[in-house]
Amino acid sequence: MNTDELFEQILSEIRSSKGIRTGDIPNLDLYMDQLTTFMDEGLREVCRHPETDKVLTKTMINNYAKNDLLPPPVRKRYSKDHIILLILIFYMKNLISIHDIGTLLKPLKEQFHISDTEPFTLSNIYKSVRQLAGSEADTTFADIRRAYGKARASFLDVEEEKKDRMQMFAFICMLAYDSYCKQYMIQKMLDAFAMEDERKRAEEKEAEKERRHDKHRNK
Repeated sequence: MNTDELFEQILSEIRSSKGIRTGDIPNLDLYMDQLTTFMDEGLREVCRHPETDKVLTKTMINNYAKNDLLPPPVRKRYSKDHIILLILIFYMKNLISIHDIGTLLKPLKEQFHISDTEPFTLSNIYKSVRQLAGSEADTTFADIRRAYGKARASFLDVEEEKKDRMQMFAFICMLAYDSYCKQYMIQKMLDAFAMEDERKRAEEKEAEKERRHDKHRNK
């Protein structure tokens, strides 16, 4: 397989991967083994090494709970809301830190297990995010294809046996810079969210201190 064929194959794999849709998530609560099996079946196709990579393990789940990314199960069973959070964690964990994921998911955890009659459920949030991401797919693939074309037009004066590898080096550098810019944007926005959360906690702590002081003074 030559490089152009490899590029088209990878792009086709990305296009065809559907992940886990909202309707795929069971409404029944799952025990740990059922949960890991469901996640494995739904996300294995998007792993780098599907034959060996672990999508989700008991240790991973316990670590997410320990780091307050995931509410504890109810009677050892995990709900649809648990699954949605775990899917989001799966996609984010190779991009940002566990601490940053916690900052990102904080407002979602506030919607955990609210009534399905409410408009702002985790299911609705997840569905909206998938739709937004899907709406950007054509633009994303067009950008990748454009970058590939530019890379293919570079290093034309390099000797033939090295040209292909140098062009792919250029292509990967272009993708890496694009990823760096987006990751930097994500990190800085999450830093701002964390600072705002810290400011609110400080204000609440100070207000509570004032309430206790007033209560003591009025005795």
